Order: sequence, then structure tokens, then C-alpha cells
Amino acid sequence: MMKEALVVCSDKSLSAGITVWDIETGDHLLHIPTCASPPHGLVCLRNHFLVASQIQKQGSVAGGAIFIWPLNKPHAPLRNYPIEATGPLCCTKDGLYLAGGTLSGKVYVWEVSSGRMLKCWHAHKKALTCLNFSSDNSLLISGSNDGEIRVWSTVSLLDMTDFQSVTSFLHAWMEHQSSITGLLTSDISSSVLISSSLDGTCKIWDLISDKVVRARAFPLAITAITLDPEERFLFSGSSDGRIFVNTLDAGLEEENVVLSEEQSSMVLCGHKGAITALSFSLSGLFLISASEDCTACLWDVRNWAAIHNFSHKKGRITNIVVIPRSLLLPRMENLHKVSFQFRVSPLDKYPQPECTAKRSVTLLPKYCSLEDDHLMSGFQITDTMNQQIMDLEQDRTPEAIQMKVDTSVERRLWATSTAKHVTEMNKHLRSRLLDLMQSRLSCPLEFSTIGKRRQFGASSASPAGMNAENIQHTSLDLMQ
Repeated sequence: MMKEALVVCSDKSLSAGITVWDIETGDHLLHIPTCASPPHGLVCLRNHFLVASQIQKQGSVAGGAIFIWPLNKPHAPLRNYPIEATGPLCCTKDGLYLAGGTLSGKVYVWEVSSGRMLKCWHAHKKALTCLNFSSDNSLLISGSNDGEIRVWSTVSLLDMTDFQSVTSFLHAWMEHQSSITGLLTSDISSSVLISSSLDGTCKIWDLISDKVVRARAFPLAITAITLDPEERFLFSGSSDGRIFVNTLDAGLEEENVVLSEEQSSMVLCGHKGAITALSFSLSGLFLISASEDCTACLWDVRNWAAIHNFSHKKGRITNIVVIPRSLLLPRMENLHKVSFQFRVSPLDKYPQPECTAKRSVTLLPKYCSLEDDHLMSGFQITDTMNQQIMDLEQDRTPEAIQMKVDTSVERRLWATSTAKHVTEMNKHLRSRLLDLMQSRLSCPLEFSTIGKRRQFGASSASPAGMNAENIQHTSLDLMQ
């Protein structure tokens, strides 16, 4: 069975950093310094990078920060400083695009490989609290502090024809009465969306009919939600540390059915503070819960017993991510074993003007070998690419000179071939011209012979005696 690692972080202070444990043994594997991330601010990018938005100090007027750590080299982060503080983060399943929500209600979308900012727009009137791409990457779902949920088309977000255009949402709901704390999309049915809120409710939405098809009410604020890998149960963490386990029941036979707490199938008790995050192990055998009591708990799904507690003394845990433990291994020194690393670039601080965006060319491949001397050397930017292109255009490099020589040779071969073709055409025309001249010279002689033969004929003694048939034959002979 594949070994797994639990990644957690706090929002207390930057010195708290990121802590990594072995899930089964509880052994401390790694500590990454300088990280303090708000809820929903930590994501794993295609199992190669950890990406975390950083909290902003109280009263600070500076911009935000997003740090990116290669899992095989976690002590060399790529630091990005967007124009404003970023809260929730999410990425597409293929890791090509990263989205971040802010306190001002704006959403930013970046292309990971180039770092280019593709879109920036005012998505909500209040601060964003949750952000998530659908399982098929076709939708971006956002939730705000005032309880509003909006659904956006991913295709429209990638349209770079106008950065300043107002992006239109597909759906907008105000069914929740308080801040959104969780947004989940189904891997089985792309039309199902699950939301939770501090108003003590969880709602199941049908994106096709644009309606709530199930709603469950609790007497406490729901602070985190998750689904098991088979999507049979919905786990709802509350503000008092309890975790409610309910059958998902996402059937669409009945609409807007409200279920109470008494209809819950099971309640897990193991924390003394509000639940801050819920997740499942990659194997699906364990449920992991995090709490404001600075602990994370590992639950065995076969008997729902708490088998291990992880203590995080550096502050409450705001985010948990489960990754394969093998990703933490340093790069292989064996050159015969080649692996590939997903490439990221520094994120743009501002949207690029339309003309600049069209002129820039991304020449970097999406993957690079781990055998490179320095991974950070892969963090190249578009300006460097443009400089290389300019050098080629102005013949400053050996490659440019070689290209010029090759072009001259090709042009010379083309000129030679064209000259041969023209010479052959000239010979053919001269031959045709000589044939025509000989034909014209022979016509008067034939006419004279015909006249003499018909002048001394038995039927007529003079040219006036030629009939119409003879004249027609004579004309045909002249034409030939």
C-alpha cells in the first residue's frame, strides 16, 4: 500500500510554517518555515508543488503573498506578491491554472506554466471565503462572506481578448444566511454541488435545474465539509468540534427536502474546538479532521475509531492536504532514472495589456527533467524569451547566422531550379516558332500548284468556273 503524508499549516504567524507527518506512524517528516495561510489557502499542485496564500498582518497596507514550494526541494520557495492579499486558492485538476480570491471580492486567475494573469474581475461584493473548480474543470464556484454562491464558466475566464470586461456568472444564489465555509463538486455527477455555511446548513444544488434539491439543518455552525471517495457519505464539521456523518442522498426525486440533526446517521467526537478542515486519505481508509484545538485526528472508516492524534503546538490548523510520501524524496542522483517535474513560473502582479499579451510567446515546455542542476533555473519569464527572439531577429547569435546561411542556400537552389525551367520553356517556344514559320512558307506554293492544276482541267477553262466546293477546299488548305 502506498505510504502517505499529512501536510498541515496554521494562520497564527509566518514562523509556524508547514508541518508534514507520516499518516500511519505519526512520525514527523518535515517542517517548512515561513508560512501562515488562511482557511482554504493551501493546495497541492499536481502532486509536485505546495501553493499557499499568506495571511496579511492586521492594519497592513502592503499587497499579498503566495508561496510555491517544490515538494522535492521544499526549502527553496518561489515567492509571488500579488497586488492584494489572497485568501482561498484552488487549481484545476490538471494543474494548468490557479485561481485566488481576495478580501475585496476580486478573483485572479493565472496560467501556472507562464505565470501570466489571465483574468481579474470583481466577483463578489464581500470577501471571498471559498473557491473551487468543478471536477471536470468546466466551472469555477466561488463563495463569499455574505453567503452568496456564484458559478462561472472556465472558458470565459480564459478569454484574454479584454482584461477589463465584466465576467458574467452562470448562477448566483443567496440561499445561505451567513458565510460560506465549504464548496464541493461531485466526481460522479458534474451537475451536483454541495455547500456549507455558518448558518448551520448544508445544501445540495442541481446545477442544471438551478435549484436546491436537498438541505440539512444543524443547530450549530458548519465550519467544514468533505465527501468520502465513493461519495456515499457527507461529513460536516461543526463549531463545537463534532463531525456529523450523513448519507449523501443526492437523488433528484424530491426537491428542497430539509433534514434535521436527529436524522444524522452518526456523530464523531474527538475535538475540543471548532472543526477547521476535513479530508480523506488517498487510499480512502482514513478520515482526517483538524480543529482550533491545534490537533489533527485520524479516523479509521471501518469502525470510526480515532486511531491517532497529531499535535500542532504552533497554532490552530487551518488547512490539511494529503500527498504520497514518495513526493518528499530528494531528486534521484541516478541519471538512468529519469523523472519529470511540472514547471511553474512567477505569477504576474498585474494583468498584462492586450497588445503585450498577444506579442509574448511562451517557449517553455510544461515539464522539465529533475536532473537539472537548479530547479529555480526553470523559473524563466517572458521577458527573457522576448530578448532571445530579438537576438535571433538581429543576427546576434551563431544560431541566427546559421539560419541566415541556410536561408541563402535555399534561395540559391530555388533560383537555379527556376533558371533551368525557364531555359527549357525557351527552347520549347523556339521550336514551336520554327514550325509555324515553315508552315506559313509552304502555304503560297500549295495555292499556286492547285491553281495551275484547275486552270488546265477538263471541266473548266478558267478560274471563274470553280464551284463552291472547290473554293471551300482551297480555303481549308490555306488555313492549314
